[in-house]
Amino acid sequence: MSHPGTQGMRRFLLVVVCVALLTGGGAVVWYWQTGIAARAQSEPAAPPRIPVETAIAKRADVPIHVDGLGTVQALNAVTIKSRVDGQIQKISFVEGQRVKSGDLLVQIDPRPYQAQYDQTVAKRAQDEAQLANAKVDLERYATLLKTQAAPRQQVDTQRALIAQFEAAIRADQAAIEAAQTQLDYASITSPIDGVTGIRQVDQGNVVHAADTNGIVLLTQIQPIAVVFTLPEEDLARVSAAMAAGPVTVTAQSHDGKTDLDRGTVLLIDNQIDRATGTMRLKATFPNARETLWPGQFVNIRLLLRTDRNVLTVPPTAVQRGPDGLYAYIVRQDDTVEVRPLKVGTDTDAVSVIDDGVAEGERVVTAGQYRLEPGARVQINTAEAPAAKGDVAQRAAR
Repeated sequence: MSHPGTQGMRRFLLVVVCVALLTGGGAVVWYWQTGIAARAQSEPAAPPRIPVETAIAKRADVPIHVDGLGTVQALNAVTIKSRVDGQIQKISFVEGQRVKSGDLLVQIDPRPYQAQYDQTVAKRAQDEAQLANAKVDLERYATLLKTQAAPRQQVDTQRALIAQFEAAIRADQAAIEAAQTQLDYASITSPIDGVTGIRQVDQGNVVHAADTNGIVLLTQIQPIAVVFTLPEEDLARVSAAMAAGPVTVTAQSHDGKTDLDRGTVLLIDNQIDRATGTMRLKATFPNARETLWPGQFVNIRLLLRTDRNVLTVPPTAVQRGPDGLYAYIVRQDDTVEVRPLKVGTDTDAVSVIDDGVAEGERVVTAGQYRLEPGARVQINTAEAPAAKGDVAQRAAR
């Protein structure tokens, strides 16, 4: 039988042991958690990914252009003037009207010229009658000469008279043609297909052949021409393109966003302007939609050639450094490397890569200023606020 004092001592020892175990376990847990936290603080945090925009290097056909500034000119412009003196009886066109070649524009009083024509016709008829009579007399004199009834001199004189009448008839014919021409000039017709401008003379006025001002200006706008300039350094390339075939040109609006019409180069002017170092070229456009108008200023884009199946990247992917051109290439693990480039043709739309990038590789097109070799990137498929901030910061820099 146990003693009561002994049982109390056992309970006390059991409590002490439990307290010791709990205290030791708590100390171990605290030490383990404290060590993890310390180790976590001692290890550096992984750097955040840098947002960038990218593009895939791919092959494409690249058109090579040269740009110039031009002025639209009518392919033909005619100032309609009177070639005879007289009063305008009728004006047969409306200002701004489209007319065809041969259409009547102005009718001048033809009566004086009709009378002159009739006089010349009558004069020829008179000379023809005298010629016929002279020929009959010559036959009589020739018959009498055979019987010695008329002298030879009379026959020769008659032959000379016939020659005079024949010459007079030829002069009459020339006078008739001149009178017919003056009569035709009284009816002024359109020499070309075109558009009439603002009328300078009204019906009822008297016009003269010596007038310096015309009646109206007629311009041909279909087709139409553009005269434009290019630097003289482009002469060899443009000449080579023209030698290979028709050279296409595009007329564009001032902002270069709207194509107005497409035509072909007609010629290169035979002189270079030494003051500006430029050459002048002339191109023709069908102008079917009448988007070009004489006197209009337009931008001209001339197609020199098209490079087929070349490797291209966006121009924003090409960076310039102290050692030349380079680009950031995104690797499979989303890190970037710097790679030097050899760039061929550089246009507004693409840059042609001769060496440095392989087809299918991904190049960084925006956000490069935050990158360094080995940096890990986050590719944005669309422009995000961070990317917009990059653009604003690049503009500020």
